[in-house]
Amino acid sequence: MSSVVYSEHRGTFSKVKLYKSQDLNVKLQVLEEHENNDADNKHTKQSNYSQSLLLTFRQIFLPHGFPESVSNDYVEYQIYDTIQAFSSSITGALATEAVMRGVGVGSSEATPLAAAMTWLLKSGSGMVGQILFTWSKGTALDYDNKKWRLFADVLNDTATFIDLVTPLFPSSIIIFVFCLSSIARALVGVAGGATRAAITQHQARKNNSADVSAKDGSQETLVNLVSLIVCLILLPLVSGRYIIVWSLFFLFTFLHIFGNYRALRALNLECFNTSRLLIALQQYLSTGHIPSVQQTNQRESLVVGFGIKGNKTMYIGKITSFVK
Repeated sequence: MSSVVYSEHRGTFSKVKLYKSQDLNVKLQVLEEHENNDADNKHTKQSNYSQSLLLTFRQIFLPHGFPESVSNDYVEYQIYDTIQAFSSSITGALATEAVMRGVGVGSSEATPLAAAMTWLLKSGSGMVGQILFTWSKGTALDYDNKKWRLFADVLNDTATFIDLVTPLFPSSIIIFVFCLSSIARALVGVAGGATRAAITQHQARKNNSADVSAKDGSQETLVNLVSLIVCLILLPLVSGRYIIVWSLFFLFTFLHIFGNYRALRALNLECFNTSRLLIALQQYLSTGHIPSVQQTNQRESLVVGFGIKGNKTMYIGKITSFVK
């Protein structure tokens, strides 16, 4: 009797070929060929427009092999990450008008050369800040990625706030305000990009970090496209209405921080850093039980500079004290 030797999969939703052979030395033959679709296995040949649309969406925005190819916390993290990305795009758009007025757009006294010089100095200061921050905190972005991820998003909101108040400053010092905002956004770029790479490494479970990263980029692009459409409708309605602008800023800033906090709390990183190791050791020494991955991550602080820390006096087999 012939038996299936192996199956061949080509793509997430492509056909599956089953190969049979009575003897391993005999040339293999195709035993069966069918669609690799769980819905088809349950309802043979059942296909409709909504199913095709769902499959297309899955191919475009979800990693190959989802959900087996990603970590268990992937869906919850991406949901809250979508909320924060949308909120950040809205607040960024609200600040754009203030930045344009700051460089002189709409002013009869401003010259194109002055605006160009201001923009160049703004960009240059950000580049210098980016280099210095990477040199100072590069390694910490890997093992304390959750803390620095939240730090980056709070700093991004701070930069947006600076952009919004830019028109209130006199023209003689406005360039320094621009440079401060640019430095803040440069730090956001470094910390956000580096920590996202570390999170992607955690989420990828089938040696598919590139695929997970690419699909995350597609999801973020879609969110930015939706927020762009919203901003095109919203900005003409609120332009010049500062109370409404500031109200929207605080609302979406709250959603931005909330989304980031919930997304990072959803992550259950399975490797130790200093904080997670000390949390596990503290519970073991006090109760005799080792905490689960989820319990350890839930107790980890998400604020840079806070959380459990180990005393410098430590010996093998004995930890003298913990400092909170």
